[in-house]
Amino acid sequence: MTGPIDRRLEELGIDIPEAHPPIAAKIEGWALHKDMLFISGAVPKLNGAPQYIGKAGREFDLAQAQAAARLSALCMLAQAKLALDGDLNRIRRILKLNGFVNATPDFTEIPQVVNGASELFVEIFGEAGRHARTAVGVAVMPFDVVIEVEGTFVVE
Repeated sequence: MTGPIDRRLEELGIDIPEAHPPIAAKIEGWALHKDMLFISGAVPKLNGAPQYIGKAGREFDLAQAQAAARLSALCMLAQAKLALDGDLNRIRRILKLNGFVNATPDFTEIPQVVNGASELFVEIFGEAGRHARTAVGVAVMPFDVVIEVEGTFVVE
């Protein structure tokens, strides 16, 4: 299956990781209803194992936390790929992204951390990747990962 998103991923040298089931709760990684795809919170994982354990402003600087956000966004796309029978070309628009950043109380660059995910979506999907967004700093996350992102997509 080859389409514009597949070609764009190849141009950018981006590989979508394999989707893994949620590890913290008895939930689905995604829910599809008509033309709306809801992706559950995705943490930065490689081969199913959580990465980037710690807080922004303590274990991780801004650039490292942004890399974690980017990996989390790739994990979201892995769930989307699973939901869409392997075809990310069915994504028409990314509507909303919510980002939760595990940060020290004095770390104020929460929106810039979540930019790691937002910028990836624009890089891949162009204008269709622009979205509404919430970025929130939190005191603790599951597995003490630095970020979790969730989103809503319009699909065909």
